[in-house]
Amino acid sequence: MVQEEEVGRVTDYFARIGVAGVELTGRLRVGDRIRIRGHTTDLEQVVESMQIEHQPVQEAGPGDRVGIKVADRCRRGDRVFRLSQG
Repeated sequence: MVQEEEVGRVTDYFARIGVAGVELTGRLRVGDRIRIRGHTTDLEQVVESMQIEHQPVQEAGPGDRVGIKVADRCRRGDRVFRLSQG
């Protein structure tokens, strides 16, 4: 069974470059499988790259604002969950 843990919320979406700005409330690392959910959003993918202030990072935690490359459009306020096998 897949477990979902909320790890943040989308604060911005940059359509031209396909990046979501996320304010984290939990830990997230490159390679984690995430799901972004909102009123019209339901997107599942692996985190392939993540940046803080335009610098690549492998891991980030609560309070960090990160940019994550996303496969599809998402919206401000969408919730970000880390998925794990339970």
